[in-house]
Amino acid sequence: MRQRAGGAATRSAADRLDLRLIPGAVLAWLATVWALARAAETTFTAALIAIGLACVGLTVRWWSRWAARARTESIAPAVALAGFCIGLVLLPLAARQHQARGSALWDLARRHAAVTLDVTVSGDPVPLSSQGAGGGPRVLVPGSAEQVRTGPRAGAVDGDLILLGDADGWRDVLPGQRVRVDATLRTPLDHADLAVTGFATGPPARIGEPPFVQRVGGGVRADLREACAVLPDPERGLLPGLVVGDTSRLDPVLHEQFRLAGLTHLTAVSGTNLAILLGAVLLALRQATTRPAVLAIAGLLVVGTFVLVARPSPSVLRAAAMGLVALLGLATGRPRAAVSALAAAAVALLAYDSALSTDPGFVMSVLATGALLTIAPLWATALRDRGVPAGLAEAAAVAAACDLVTAPVVAAISGRISLVAIPANVLAEPVVALVTVLGFGAALLAPLWLGAAELLAWIAGWPCRWLVAVAEHLGTVEGASVPWPGGLVGGLALAVLLTGIVVAARRTPLRAGCACVAVVLLAVQVPVRSVATAWPPTGWLFVACDIGQGDGLVLSAGPGSAVVIDTGPEPVAMDRCLRDLDVQDVPLLVLTHFHLDHVGGITGVLRDRHVGRVLHTALPEPGFGVQILRDALAGQNIHSDVATAGQTYAVGQITLDVLGPIVTLHGTRSDPNNDSLVIRATVGATRILLPGDAEIEEQNVLEHAGLDLRADVLKVPHHGSAYSDPEFLADSHASVAIASVGVDNDYGHPAPLLLRELATLGIPLRRTDQDGDVAVRGPPGHLEVVVRGKAASAA
Repeated sequence: MRQRAGGAATRSAADRLDLRLIPGAVLAWLATVWALARAAETTFTAALIAIGLACVGLTVRWWSRWAARARTESIAPAVALAGFCIGLVLLPLAARQHQARGSALWDLARRHAAVTLDVTVSGDPVPLSSQGAGGGPRVLVPGSAEQVRTGPRAGAVDGDLILLGDADGWRDVLPGQRVRVDATLRTPLDHADLAVTGFATGPPARIGEPPFVQRVGGGVRADLREACAVLPDPERGLLPGLVVGDTSRLDPVLHEQFRLAGLTHLTAVSGTNLAILLGAVLLALRQATTRPAVLAIAGLLVVGTFVLVARPSPSVLRAAAMGLVALLGLATGRPRAAVSALAAAAVALLAYDSALSTDPGFVMSVLATGALLTIAPLWATALRDRGVPAGLAEAAAVAAACDLVTAPVVAAISGRISLVAIPANVLAEPVVALVTVLGFGAALLAPLWLGAAELLAWIAGWPCRWLVAVAEHLGTVEGASVPWPGGLVGGLALAVLLTGIVVAARRTPLRAGCACVAVVLLAVQVPVRSVATAWPPTGWLFVACDIGQGDGLVLSAGPGSAVVIDTGPEPVAMDRCLRDLDVQDVPLLVLTHFHLDHVGGITGVLRDRHVGRVLHTALPEPGFGVQILRDALAGQNIHSDVATAGQTYAVGQITLDVLGPIVTLHGTRSDPNNDSLVIRATVGATRILLPGDAEIEEQNVLEHAGLDLRADVLKVPHHGSAYSDPEFLADSHASVAIASVGVDNDYGHPAPLLLRELATLGIPLRRTDQDGDVAVRGPPGHLEVVVRGKAASAA
C-alpha cells in the first residue's frame, strides 16, 4: 500500500504544472514593453538593477538555507529568477537601441536624406490600404540596410528598415533577396520602433539571388499553388493559406468572413499548423511503440521540414519555437513541464527580437499555446465527465480556451468582440487537421510529382468547402460581433471581465446566470441587431456605399438587381454594401476610370453575383487599373466595352446618359481623372449626376458644350477635391450633394474650398466618412436622404 501511495504521489508531482518561470516571463515581457520607448541608457540601467536584485535574491536564498528560514527561501528564488529574466531581455534591447539611434542610417533619417540603399529583404511585402501618388497599390517591405549612398559617397550601415513603395516593383521578391532602391528616409513616428522608414522613389533592382532555403520555400509555395489550380474558387486560394500561410490568392471577401467568424488564425502560419503535423507523425510512430527520444528526433525533422516549406520568416520561426515547446515536454517525459518551456521560449524570443512584445501575432500565439497546455485539458475533462462525447469535448474545450485568452488582444486591435468565434471553431475543428495533413502532403509532392499533389489537393478541397461554408454563414450573420473599446484599456477591461465570468462560472449558484447571459448574447443579440438596422430603406433609388476613400455607387434596377458605378479600392467593403442591399444581379457595371479607388473592389462585385456587362472609359491609364479589370474578367463570360459620350443605356427603371468625356484630354494635372466617364442616371423620375473624378478641365469642356447638367442629386466630383469649377456645381441645381470619401484620408477631402462653395450654393452635403452608407429615395421635390451611420456600415 505504501509503495502504491508513493507511486501515486510521484505521478501527482509529475503532473502538476511547473509555473516557476511564469512570473519571470510575464515581468520580462512587461519590462520590454516599457523599455521600448526609453533611451538606451535607461534600458541598460533597468537591466543592471534587475540583475542586481537577482543576485540579492540568490544571496538571500543561500543565507536562508544556512539559517533554515523556509519562508524567505521560497520568495528569494522567485525574485532571482524574475530579475535574471528581465536582465536577459533588457540587455540586448539596450544594445540594439544604442546601435540603432546612434547609427549613420538614423542620422540620415533625421535629415530626411534622399539615398540609394542596398537592403536585404527580411519578410514578404505586406499590402497597404493607402495608395501611391498615381493611385496605385502600395506595400510595406521589412528589411535590413547594408550600404547607403548619398551622392558620390557610399558607406556600410547596419540597421533595420521599413520600406514603403509601389506594389508592382516588389512582386515575387522573396525574403533574403538583396535589392538596391532609391528612397527618402524618415525616423519612425513611433518612438518604440527602431526601424528607419524609407519611402521608395522607384522600383527595386535585385542583386543576386535569395538564399537557397528561401528559393526552395518559394518554389514549394509556387508548386502548391499550381497543384491547387484543380480546385474551384475560393478553395483554390484557401488551401495554400491553411497549409503554409500563403494568402496571396485568397479571396479577400472570404478572408474577411474568416475574420468575422473568428477563424483568421487558420490562414496564418502558427503553432497550430505545426502541432497538427507533429501530432500526425508522432501518432503514427507511437503505434510502433517508439521510444520518446526517437519521437523527439522525428519531431525535430518535422519542424525542420515545416520551416523549409513554409519559409523561415519570423512568423514561421515563432511557430517552430512553439512546436519545440511541445517536443521538449515529450522528450523529457513530462508534458506538463511544457508550461515552463513555453515561458522560457517566450523570454528567449523576446531577447532575440524585442519588437515581438507588441506584436499581436506573437502575443496571441503564446497565449493560445498556454491555454492549450493549461485550460483546455481541464475543460475537456469536465465536459467528458458530464457526458459530452470525447471528440466534441476536446474540440469545444480547445476552441473556448483559445478564444478566451486571445479575445482581449483581438478586441484591443479591432474594437470588436466576436460572438460566433467559439461555435465557428468547434465546427471547423474536425476538418482542420485533415486539411493540414493532406495539404502539407501536396506541398511536399508538388515539386516532385505534380499529378499526385493535385490528387491530394483535390481531396483536401472537400473539407475546405466545409470551412468556407462555416465562414460564409457565421461570418455574415448580422450582429455576430459587437463593438468594444479598443486599445490597451479596452483589452485589459475585457480580460478582467472574462476572468470574472470564468471565476463566477465555477460557482454553481452563478453558473446559471452566466449561461443566461450567453444565451441572450447569441439568441437575442443577433436577431434584434438584424431587425434594428432596418437597412436598406424601403424604396431606395441610389446608395453611395461607405467603402473608404473611393467611389462605390449603386442604382436600384429592381428587386435584387442594381447598376453599379465604380467599385471602391478593395473588394470586402464593396461586397458588404451589395450584400446589405440584397443585390444578387448586376446587369451593368460601369468603371468611370482606372484608378485603384474606383476599380480595386471589382472582385467584390463579381463574388457570387451575376454581372451582365462592363462599361469603362477609353483612356487605358493607369496600367495597373486596366490589369485589375483584365484579371478579374479572366475566365468569366462577361463582355466589356468602351462607353463614349452621347450613348444611352437602359436597364430596368434606370436610364444612363453618357455625357463625357467629349474629347480625350492629355497633359492635365491628372489625365485619368479628367477622362472619367461623366454620367447622368435617371432612376424613375429622379436625376443623379455622376461625374467620377472629373476635374476642372473636363468640367469646363462639358460646360462649354452646353450640356444639360441639371440633376436632383450630385455625386461630388473627385471625392470633394478643390479641383472643381463652381459653375459646374451650380449648373447641377442639385437638391443634395453626396461626397464618397474615406475617414482621415491623406488628401484632405472634401476640401474646405469645395465645402464653402456648396454652402454658398445652398446645396446640403452628405458624406460617407461621417454618415456611412447614404441612400436617396423619393421623387424630385420630395427627396429623402437616409444615412446608415458610420458604426453600422463599418460592422
